[in-house]
Amino acid sequence: MTATQHPGPSDGADTAERDAASPIGRLGSYSKGVARRQEILDRAIEVFRERGADGTSLRRIAGAIGVSHAALLHYFDSREQLLVAVYEHAEAQRGTLASDPSSAVDVMVRSAIANAEVPGLVQLYSTLVAASLEAESGPSKEYFTGRFERVRGDLEKRLRAEQAEGRIREDVDPEQIAALIVAASDGLQIQWLLDPSIELQRCLETLSTLLAP
Repeated sequence: MTATQHPGPSDGADTAERDAASPIGRLGSYSKGVARRQEILDRAIEVFRERGADGTSLRRIAGAIGVSHAALLHYFDSREQLLVAVYEHAEAQRGTLASDPSSAVDVMVRSAIANAEVPGLVQLYSTLVAASLEAESGPSKEYFTGRFERVRGDLEKRLRAEQAEGRIREDVDPEQIAALIVAASDGLQIQWLLDPSIELQRCLETLSTLLAP
């Protein structure tokens, strides 16, 4: 949802490195300001873990996390920019999967399981992806376009390595399968939001059976 670590629904990108190199919003001029921004994001994550984005205004979000509206505007230009920063920060806290030696499918299975523990963030992910589809440009469009590209690229590398080792069938295109794995993970997590009886882990693990040589 994300949604893969991807609540995310899909992960595999080094989100922590990206966050440090190109932060969403403003960091603040001094170390105290940087720490304050981190504190705001930490508080916001806890709110969204419970309730998701739920359509509230920037002012109401400020009230929910216990800061002033002016404090949020000091770091973020809009509600959308804040929400993207919250999601990215949450992924960075959970860590990157880029160095995980597991198979492509196993990586996505574990991400989906982790996402199921924070349904509010899965909802936030789904909301932001939907927003990115509706806009010609903006924080969501830029972030998720790059994120999907990184996730697919990581999965493709894993799949090629697995083909070389004889662990998955050779008659499939790793690039296309990477995109299908992301689609399966995200789609299943959306279904899970609507119907928690959906068995995320078992459904995703079926992909391993389909790809077996």
